[in-house]
Order: sequence, then structure tokens, then C-alpha cells
Amino acid sequence: MKLNWKLMLSASAIAFLSIGSMASAQECPRGDLDERFCDADGDLIADIPTDASQQIDPDTLIFAYTPVEDPAVYKTAWSDFLEHLEAETGKDVVFFPVQNNAAQIEAMRSGRLHIAGFNTGSNPLAVNCAGFRPFTIMASKDGNFGYEMEIITYPGSGIEKVEDIKGKQLAFTSPTSNSGFKAPSAILKSDFDLLPERDFEPVYSGKHDNSILGVANKDYLAASIANSVKSRMISRDVISEDDVITIYKSQTFPTTGFGTVYNLTPELQESIRNAFFSFDWEGTSLEAEFSKSNEGQFLEMTYQEFWDVIRKIDAANGVSYACE
Repeated sequence: MKLNWKLMLSASAIAFLSIGSMASAQECPRGDLDERFCDADGDLIADIPTDASQQIDPDTLIFAYTPVEDPAVYKTAWSDFLEHLEAETGKDVVFFPVQNNAAQIEAMRSGRLHIAGFNTGSNPLAVNCAGFRPFTIMASKDGNFGYEMEIITYPGSGIEKVEDIKGKQLAFTSPTSNSGFKAPSAILKSDFDLLPERDFEPVYSGKHDNSILGVANKDYLAASIANSVKSRMISRDVISEDDVITIYKSQTFPTTGFGTVYNLTPELQESIRNAFFSFDWEGTSLEAEFSKSNEGQFLEMTYQEFWDVIRKIDAANGVSYACE
């Protein structure tokens, strides 16, 4: 499967801003990265440009969090951290609410987004097409991290095990989502010989909370979701724990990856890193929201290591990271 993010944007009625004039092919190692980027050190992410004229140092930094749920909830949740980020960088910081994964990738690729948390499945596309440089994820206070993909249904749906999905409907979120599409697609194919269209009807909800609410309200018979989102929705009393039943739970995957766009100055990128790792969660709006999914610190990581399993899932699904 070829993930063409421009087609995804078109489906979302979002115009792609061409930046071809900015993109001169560079003669350098780049692996799967778009031709605008170099990867001389082989860490699979875009290098910071060595030419200072290609680096940017904006007065206002734009931050976006992956659109897994209502953006209004997360503007409040991130407020204390963004104040800390302003203090650490000496810059104004604006929270940019995005409605879907494709819009978030497009914003960074076109130079309108500087710092972001991309969801698990979008990280490879953001890295390869938008110059995203992830360096941290959220973890529990004791260092555990990640989430599981679950396939859920509602009581009395007639679905008691994964095989019962055959001939019925399964809700995915979007093609860029790991737990909302990529992982379940690979697992259903390899472990259960179930293929969309051939064996069940796939529908797309757009976001994890839409899928979870859809199942809880009996609009969808079943859905594949990230259980970290489900936990937070239960904690906020958006749904009751008894509203849904889990019929499958995957291995643990890395959660949202946070980082910067590649062409911020090295000094600015370093101050942004420091802001993440020096942030004191205790008593903050970030802790109030993300403690619901047992998260309480930023843990340093590398895309090369932590996203290895996600790249393997993409390979199993025949995904290529098309940037044009």
C-alpha cells in the first residue's frame, strides 16, 4: 500500500502548499527520506542543515498535538507545558489545533509547524516527508511507556472473538494511524486471514475517540483503537468501562513521538529538548490529563530504535512513504 499524504489531504479538503521551490535535491545519503533532506549520520531522521542560511529561528513557535481527541481538551492540557517552553526558549508559543493527521504533516512540511507530537503511525511519514526529528515520548513515572491496540465491541453485539468480525463491519480511524489501521490490518491478515472488503466492511471514523464513542453508542459493531485513549475517556466519564468489550489486545507499541522540524537552528532545537526534559509535571495541567493514562514524564528515545516495530508493520502492509 502506498501512503500518499497529498491524496489524504485532498480527501480532507485541505489544499497542499507546494514547496518545490524550497526543495533542491541534495547529493547526500538519505535512505527513505524525501530528497530535501540528508541523513549523513544514518540515524534515519533528517540532519539539521549545515548551511546556516537554511536554518530558521522564528520569533513565534507553533506547537501541535496529535489529533486523537477533541483539540479543545488538549489546548488546556498543554497550557502549563507551553508556558514552560516559552520560558526555556524565550519565544512566544502558540498551540495549533489540527483536525487530522494529514493536516498536521502538511503543516510541518510547509513550514507552518515547528514542534509537534505525532501519533505512532504518523511518525514515519512525518519523519520522511516533513523533516520531523522526534526525540521523546511520554512514560510513566517508573519508566514504562507505550500502549496497546485493542479491537473493541459492545455488549450484545454478537461479536465475541476476532473471527466473528467476518461478514460484519470494523471501524478504523485513518490510514496513518498505527493502532487505528496499520497494526490491526497486519494482525488480521497474518493471524486471522481476514482482509478488508473481502472478509469485512471497513469504515473510517477519523479519530480514536470517534471510534470508541461509535462503539459505545452502538453506531459501530467493532473498532480498532489505542487503549490509552480509551483509558482517558473512561477517566473523564466520556464512556463507562462497561460500554465496550475488548476482544483483542496487541503487544505494546511506542506512543506519541515529540520533536521538532529539522531546520530550526541547533541552539533552538537544543533549548526545546531541554524544555521537555526539565519540565516538572507535578500539579500541572499536563499531569492532570495524562496521568489518566499513567503518564508522568518525558522519556528520551530515538526514532531508529523505538519505531523499528512500526516500520516493520508498515513493511508487512506494503506501505511506502510517498511524499509526492
